[in-house]
Amino acid sequence: MSNNPGSIQPWRATCVQITSNLAVLAPDPDAAWKIIQANIAGAVALIEAAMAGPDKPKLFVMPEFGLQGAPLEMPVADWIAQACCAVPGPITAPFQDLARKHGIFIGGNQFEAPPEWPGRYFNTCFLIDPKGDIVLRYRRINTAIFPSPHDFMNDYLAATAPSDVFPVVDTELGRIGMISCGEITVPEVARVMMMQGAEIILHPNNGPHTLASDAAKVSRATENLIYLVSANVAGPIGFSVDRTEPGGRSRILDWRGNMLAYQEEAVESTSVTAMIDIEALRRARLTDSGPSSLLRSRFEMYRPFYQAASFYPANAFRKNLMTGLPATEIFIEQSRQKLLAAKILTNV
Repeated sequence: MSNNPGSIQPWRATCVQITSNLAVLAPDPDAAWKIIQANIAGAVALIEAAMAGPDKPKLFVMPEFGLQGAPLEMPVADWIAQACCAVPGPITAPFQDLARKHGIFIGGNQFEAPPEWPGRYFNTCFLIDPKGDIVLRYRRINTAIFPSPHDFMNDYLAATAPSDVFPVVDTELGRIGMISCGEITVPEVARVMMMQGAEIILHPNNGPHTLASDAAKVSRATENLIYLVSANVAGPIGFSVDRTEPGGRSRILDWRGNMLAYQEEAVESTSVTAMIDIEALRRARLTDSGPSSLLRSRFEMYRPFYQAASFYPANAFRKNLMTGLPATEIFIEQSRQKLLAAKILTNV
């Protein structure tokens, strides 16, 4: 990262609230990819329309699952065959072309099946720069039904630079990290990105309205002194099997938790848009503002507790690939027993 990034003028960020049709419901991969291509076309059209307006954004963020939909309970191998691909690949390519055309940043999310990790897929956030290059790729760590790099942690860390595990990229807009959906409720993820300099967190989202998720977004922004750009899906969320649970509620927050832009309705739009002032954020970070001040962080006090914490096992699927949610049950039970032994959980 640059130690002297220079002046950054305020710039506009926009959430792309798109409807996501589910590739998992298609009868075969060919039909699934027609659904994916339609989702991509819808997102491209919204970005093109926004760029035709007077207030042109410098950065767009799309929802989690926005381009493929959620895999629901489809087994891992079947979902890879049905709808997954590499990053970069056929899903990112149209957005790379669009970024080059308009000189913009585009953040998105897809299920990635990397050729270097056969038999595994990841919930992956990506950021494309104005040259059309993918400059950030974050594979979600905290998952439930999806594979995670934590499932084969030793091998993944041996092959992956530490800076690419929780990546932050230094750009002309500031230093950017990405977190998808429910992982915003895991404080450590945003914290580690802040420790690497993140000033903006892009949050591809695909979730229902809960007070907990609302609070988590404000907490991550204020405790780390970051901007948060959170784009949710239009229409129903990905895990709403009966397609009745709405998305919507995309938002942009500043580092004080102020709502700069918000849309309640779950309709397709790019109306959640706001100016990002990185220079103001940097001035605020230099100021001692009490317990949440980065200047007063006391990380040494927490370190022994994290070193001692080991509950859900790392490398659970190092030798045997994760096949689906039922395969995690034995490891959930192991985690439960360790939490009971540590008196974090109590049998009732």
